[in-house]
Amino acid sequence: MTAPAASTASPKRSGWHRLTGFGTQIVIALVLGVALGFLAREMGPLESGDPNWLTDLLSTIGGTYVSLLRAIVPPLVFLAIVASIANLRNVTNAARLAWQALLWFAITALVSVAIGIGLGLILQPGNHTSVTPDAAAAPTHDGSWQDFLLGLFPSNILGIGGSAPEGGGDISISFNVLQIVVISIVVGLAALKVGRQAEPFLTFAQSALSVIQKVLWWIIRLAPLGTVGLVGRAVATYGWDLLPTLGVFTIAIYTGLAIVLFVLYPVILRTNGLGVGHFFRGAWPAIQLAFVSRSSIGTLPLTQRVTERNLGVPREYASFAVPLAATTKMDGCAAIYPAISAIFVAEFYDIHLSVMDYILIAFVSVVGSAATAGLTGALVMLTLTLTTLGLPLEGVGLLIAIDGILDMGRTAVNVAGQALVPTIVAKREGILDVAQYNAASAEDLFRDVDDVTTETSKTPDGELQPAGARA
Repeated sequence: MTAPAASTASPKRSGWHRLTGFGTQIVIALVLGVALGFLAREMGPLESGDPNWLTDLLSTIGGTYVSLLRAIVPPLVFLAIVASIANLRNVTNAARLAWQALLWFAITALVSVAIGIGLGLILQPGNHTSVTPDAAAAPTHDGSWQDFLLGLFPSNILGIGGSAPEGGGDISISFNVLQIVVISIVVGLAALKVGRQAEPFLTFAQSALSVIQKVLWWIIRLAPLGTVGLVGRAVATYGWDLLPTLGVFTIAIYTGLAIVLFVLYPVILRTNGLGVGHFFRGAWPAIQLAFVSRSSIGTLPLTQRVTERNLGVPREYASFAVPLAATTKMDGCAAIYPAISAIFVAEFYDIHLSVMDYILIAFVSVVGSAATAGLTGALVMLTLTLTTLGLPLEGVGLLIAIDGILDMGRTAVNVAGQALVPTIVAKREGILDVAQYNAASAEDLFRDVDDVTTETSKTPDGELQPAGARA
């Protein structure tokens, strides 16, 4: 028997601090960004055709924030995975934890794609659209299984590469995250094989990770400012004029995302004995940032922090599972979106989908979701799905006009799932600090940033257990 873990939540903050907290700042920035975006759209372009000064300013602010994330995330992913492998070297259940995470990735992806297929068949978005065939256009780059397999093998040790996002502006992370993950795992495992001679390297990795995390938290504190620029630019560029032509499609996507986020995930939490409200209070800062930044990788450090500090997942496990999830766990981009989109394209071109085609959609969603990390964004996953089904790639052009609006919801669901799975696995394996899960709140996130987050101890046989647990 173990005694309940002592809560490590920070003291309650005053009403003023709650009003000025990170979550409130993001909401205010979101509203301000929408307002400034509409204002910039009303101002229109300059006579030369260039963006007006407000649109240009919003683009500069948003682009600068994403550039900061782009610069810092590669070393974070590399060092976090190397350090986490080192931390797990004496843990006998490390392999089981990894396989449990992959299993839950697959389970939630399979259910999510089933939800997407069901909504596509019920709402029939391809038969209820006023978009014309003139909007059809094949993408300049499409995803394929060859691209996915080749993307596993790095072209250089830094994993730098990738192409510009298709229709997604300038907010995508341009390096190949999947390759960085592969490099990190190989280096971490090699360090373990080397043994004592690798101790200086592992010590350096731990120290460098602490420095990188400190810099990253300085950047994340700028998230409200970045939100104003990113949201404002999206509204100024896309507006809402195109939504009516794809209204049923948009409703289907956001309905599917809402079902996954507010029905599927709560059912999984309840089934595993965890409170739904506690999860959303703890994970909400990362979900908010994902919605406005449209980048799972850019949200990675915040996702990892809420998973450790707010949800009570041991750092040794979270530092491995969350980066892995950020590259392969995409219920929004790789399940709901490609399923409904494939049905839309098939209906638009009057192509009948067989039962085997729907099975192929599910297979691509479960197995191929890592393609969204190896290349760029959900459109790669969409083209991979269309290619597998033999559907016209020109259908991508029908949907690309509102991709920026859909991507906000997709990314929020992605990140929620990336925090959910490590939490569920930790609970099932008995290493979750349940008291911390029940006590921590979103307001505590930026309080005492220098504090050590969820601590863990080892049982005599090397099993992880929650902080404060004792025989």
